[in-house]
Amino acid sequence: MRSVEDQQTRVTAAAVAPRPVRVAISEAQGLLCAEEVVTERPLPGFDQAAIDGYAVRSVDVMTAGTDIRGDEGEPAELTLPVVGEVSAGSRQPTRLQPRQAVRVDTGAPLPTLADAVLPLDSTDRGRARIKVLRPVRSGDFVRRIGDDVQPGDVAVRSGTIIGAAQVGLLAAVGRDKVLVHPRPRLSVISVGGELVDIDRTPGPGQVYDVNSYALAAAARDAGADVNRVGIVGTDPKRLREIVEGQLIRSELVVIAGAVGGGVSDQVRDALAELGEVEVERVAMHPGSVQGFGRLGRDEVPTFLLPANPVSALVVFEVMVRPLIRIALGRRQPMRRVVTARTIAPITSIKNRKGFLRAQLMRDESTGEYLVQALGGAPGASSHLLATLAEANCLVLIDPDVTEVRTGDEVDVAFLAQRG
Repeated sequence: MRSVEDQQTRVTAAAVAPRPVRVAISEAQGLLCAEEVVTERPLPGFDQAAIDGYAVRSVDVMTAGTDIRGDEGEPAELTLPVVGEVSAGSRQPTRLQPRQAVRVDTGAPLPTLADAVLPLDSTDRGRARIKVLRPVRSGDFVRRIGDDVQPGDVAVRSGTIIGAAQVGLLAAVGRDKVLVHPRPRLSVISVGGELVDIDRTPGPGQVYDVNSYALAAAARDAGADVNRVGIVGTDPKRLREIVEGQLIRSELVVIAGAVGGGVSDQVRDALAELGEVEVERVAMHPGSVQGFGRLGRDEVPTFLLPANPVSALVVFEVMVRPLIRIALGRRQPMRRVVTARTIAPITSIKNRKGFLRAQLMRDESTGEYLVQALGGAPGASSHLLATLAEANCLVLIDPDVTEVRTGDEVDVAFLAQRG
């Protein structure tokens, strides 16, 4: 049997990232930026009020709240006339004279000569004249031009995953499009005469097509743009035509139910004219029997997966998902791996690397990861899809290990995290 590592090396060597494309920023979320986005204008583009209040010269209010006495010996009040109002979005330039105030809204352009904004609660909120209760320093509650980004600054770097903050920054600097690594296109096909779609009732000997739905969901979770072809029979001509059509439109093709039993030979015969696909045993469980090749004129990576949904999903996780992540431009295509302590014994198959579904927990008192395998004995329970639905990780067991005792440490790969 070929080792898991050798098979992964062979598969990832076939990775080809689609050429970067320019998309609207509203469509860029979750993708990897493929350019250095250099700003052409400052952000903010003008001095503006950071809060609702009164624009003033700080020197005019520096004595507010101090114990300066008037002619009668009483504390002197500091008042300023309010000579105007500026709203956010105003285009009318406003000039502030010494010892005056202008009412401003958050985001409003700051009047000429103003260097600070008095918060409303630092005044008596007067309309024609305000009483100043506390002073402000120059620059207080003001967003200066270029405080966030200066012309020539890199707003979003190449290799950054574009999230909500990056989309917001791109919009703020006036970019409506951005160059990104696009989602690789992946087609999912299910093969098997026993399969029916979920909108029909299975007859004797028939089962629902689980794989095309599950694998399509796994591919979307990994970041691919997915075309779920659905069920295709084993008629060689028909299968070849469908696969050939998907090779034209896809960077990856996954065919489930294509290995094991007589169907494996039928599928390979159907694909022979498109290229060579090797079906072999890989030293892993579940999912040891699998196939891989590069088909069509563009040598599109094509995977043949088992009919067993759990095995198919595990092979997808170990072999196909990294290829999607590489195509997206991700520097680390593999899942995050941590060390956890087992809370129950685990058995594994000799000479095969185990990828065993499990639940990962954390000890609140120590912060230590704890893990419990799901599904019972290996081999006898690989068909139990419900246990995979409960799993949030895969326990990784080395090929030379068959027994893991309670309290032993094991490597654990995260699956998708629940919210």
